[in-house]
Amino acid sequence: MNAARRLCLALPALLLAPAATRAHGFRVGDIEIDHPYALPTAAGQAQGAVYLRRLRNHGGRADRLLAAETPRARAVAFHRGPLDDPQALSLHAEPGIALPAGAELRLRHGGEWHLLLQGLQQPLREGERFPLKLRFEHAGEREVVVWVQRPRSTGTGHPHRH
Repeated sequence: MNAARRLCLALPALLLAPAATRAHGFRVGDIEIDHPYALPTAAGQAQGAVYLRRLRNHGGRADRLLAAETPRARAVAFHRGPLDDPQALSLHAEPGIALPAGAELRLRHGGEWHLLLQGLQQPLREGERFPLKLRFEHAGEREVVVWVQRPRSTGTGHPHRH
């Protein structure tokens, strides 16, 4: 096979490869999980957080995120309240995160919700990826890949204080 023909056959795969490496969305049932990410943590830091650019329920009935687990932490809890707000009086652990039918929820750093990683086994380093299993009441379970990255804009910073 000549070089031009090989290039023509390989071109579609080459064009799709960058999109596939940038794609960072997952789906389970009617639930769309867009861009799970965590911020890097310092050595010795016992806690970190996972965020989701978007959690969307495309279905006609409410669902609920009930549990999460990862080999990178002893436990994962659902917390309400921004980690980067030193004036926050308290962070409230919740038994789950409600996702009404047709609703979209953003779990962004500095926002209302985050998934608190408790008992980190080792620091989260920029560029790493790790698995996180999410369990929904109706949609079921889905393992996603969390990317450890620095956000484009941190605002006032993100010290991960609890």
